[in-house]
Amino acid sequence: MLLRIIINKDDIRKIQTDSEPETLDSFYSFLKCKLGLGGDFVVQFQDPDFGNEFCNLSSLSELPKEKATLKVILKQIPESPQTDSTLDTASLSSPSSSSMEDTPSCRRPWPDPFVIPKFSYDVELKLKRGNEAYQENGTLLITNKDTKSEILEKLAEEIYKYSAYPSREQYDIVAQSLVKKHPCLREPGSVKGWYCWKFSLKFKMGNYRNKLRVSGCSELTVNRRNSGPKQKLKKAKKSEVNFLPDVPEGKTQNVLEEERAAIVAEMKKKKVDWKKVTDMMASTFPLRRKEIVEEQPLVAEVKAKWPALFTDTQIEAEFARLTSTDLWDTFVSGLDQYMERFLQMFRAKSHCIQALSSLLSLLDDDNSVQKKRAVILRGLPHFLREDPSKLLKIAETTESEEQMAKGVSIGVLLIQEEEDVIDFSVVLEEQIILNGITDFPHAVAMLVGLLFALNIDYPKELRYTFEVIQKVLMNIGGEQCSARVHGLRNRLLCKTL
Repeated sequence: MLLRIIINKDDIRKIQTDSEPETLDSFYSFLKCKLGLGGDFVVQFQDPDFGNEFCNLSSLSELPKEKATLKVILKQIPESPQTDSTLDTASLSSPSSSSMEDTPSCRRPWPDPFVIPKFSYDVELKLKRGNEAYQENGTLLITNKDTKSEILEKLAEEIYKYSAYPSREQYDIVAQSLVKKHPCLREPGSVKGWYCWKFSLKFKMGNYRNKLRVSGCSELTVNRRNSGPKQKLKKAKKSEVNFLPDVPEGKTQNVLEEERAAIVAEMKKKKVDWKKVTDMMASTFPLRRKEIVEEQPLVAEVKAKWPALFTDTQIEAEFARLTSTDLWDTFVSGLDQYMERFLQMFRAKSHCIQALSSLLSLLDDDNSVQKKRAVILRGLPHFLREDPSKLLKIAETTESEEQMAKGVSIGVLLIQEEEDVIDFSVVLEEQIILNGITDFPHAVAMLVGLLFALNIDYPKELRYTFEVIQKVLMNIGGEQCSARVHGLRNRLLCKTL
C-alpha cells in the first residue's frame, strides 16, 4: 500500500508498506517506526462518505487497498490511565522504562544540583548546632570517626543511585554541596574547604562498591579483581542509567533464557505477536545486558540470539531502558533547537571547508526541515575536523551487500540508483544490520541507539561527532564534555559568531 502521510503543512511524507498490517495496533507501530514518532498520536483518513474530509481511523477496513492519504495528529499523553475501551481512536505511547522495577541497580540521571541526603537524627542534630556556631562566630565542627563515617556512608549510598563509578567532577560536586549545606564541615587550612571530604568520599565509595560486589550486585561483580588478567573496567561510558541490572525478583536466569528462546521462535512466525515480543524483551533485559557486557559478543552473534533487538521499535525501547530517554524525540528536538545556529556556523566556515559549502548548496533546491537536519549531521564531522567517510558511505544498487558494507565498521550506508536515493541502512562490523530507513537523520538515530544497545564504543575517527550528538543534541551526560565539544556548545549558545 502506498501512503501519503501529513504530519504538518511543512512535513508531508510518502511511505510504502510491503504487506498490509493485520491489526490497528501493528499499523500504529509501523507508522511510529517509519515516521520516527514519539508519544501518543491519532491517525485520520479521508472518508469518502463525507466528501474526503478527515475522520479518525478506527479500523483498517476503512483504508483503500492501494493508496491512501492519512493525517497524523500528535497529542499529549493523557493524565488518566488509558483503557482498551477506546472506540474511535487508537494511540501508541513512546518506549518507556516504566515497565522496569525501581531496583537499586536502576540508575537515575545525575541531578543538578546534587541534593545532600538527611543523616540520622543525632548526626543531623550535631550538624544543626555546628552550623549555628559557624554562623555565629565561624567555629568549625570537629567530627569524630563515627560521625564522619556515617556522613560518608550516606553520601556513598546517595551517589550510587546515580552512578556506580562517579567521575572526578561528580566527586567535586558532592563535596562542594556537602560543605555548602553544612558549612561547619569546612576544612581548616583548605582553600576550597572540601578537598579532604572529596578524597575520603572516593575511598568510601570504593568500599561501598566492594560491599555490594560481595553481595552479588551484577554491575559490580562483572569487575571482580580476581576475574583473571587485568581488563578495562566495564562500566557505563555513555551515561547509561541502567547499565547492568540485576535479575528481578521472582525470575531466574533459566526462566529468562526460556523467554529468550520464545522470542526467537516468535520472530520466525509469519505473523509476529509484537506485543508479546515487546513484553518479553522488557523482562529479559537483565539477561541481554549480562551477555552483551560480560561476553562482548560479535554483532552477528547478538542478532542470532536476539533478533527482535534489531528492529526500529526495539532499538528505541532498549535505548529508553538504558537511558530513561526517548531516542528519536530527544535526538530530533536537540537537532532542531540548534539547527539555525549550526547552519550559521557552517556558512561562516564554508569558505575554508569546501565540503561544507557543497552541503549547504543542497538547501538551495530543498530548504525543508528534513533536509536541514541531514545537512547538519553530514556536515558535523567536517566542522569537527573528523573523517566524514567513516559516518556515511554511498553505494550503488548494482553492488552486492558484501561490497556495500565492506570497510565499514560503524556507519550509515546510502544506497542510490544513479542519483535517486533508494535506501538508508545501518552497518556494524561490515554487515548491514538494519535497512529500509527513510532518511539520514533516522539512520543516525538508529545507529546511536544500536551503539548503546550493543555497548559498542564510538569509533575513534568520529569520537567528537558522536559526543556532540549524545552530550549536546541529546543532553545525555552533557555535564562532562571534551574541550573541543565544550567549545562547540559554547559557540552554539552564543548569539554572535
